[in-house]
Amino acid sequence: MNTDKIEVRVTETDKMMEVGVFSKRADKIEVMLGEGIHSVKCELLPTANGLAYAGSVMGREVVYERSREQVQADVELENHDYRDSRRR
Repeated sequence: MNTDKIEVRVTETDKMMEVGVFSKRADKIEVMLGEGIHSVKCELLPTANGLAYAGSVMGREVVYERSREQVQADVELENHDYRDSRRR
């Protein structure tokens, strides 16, 4: 199983943490923190200014420091249909 991973910042400790991604869209990113039975699911939503995504897990705030436009470009790149590029 090939799991996409992103790095989020835990604002309380200012440390980076690698998390697994369930789904990524411009309006919401769903991530999984931890592994196995101790994992916790979290929704990251765009901030008011659109420059980052933020969510809360067990009372701790986590932030993904990419803008909404950057995430939309990532999603479009991942969903690109390579068959169209070979057509003439």
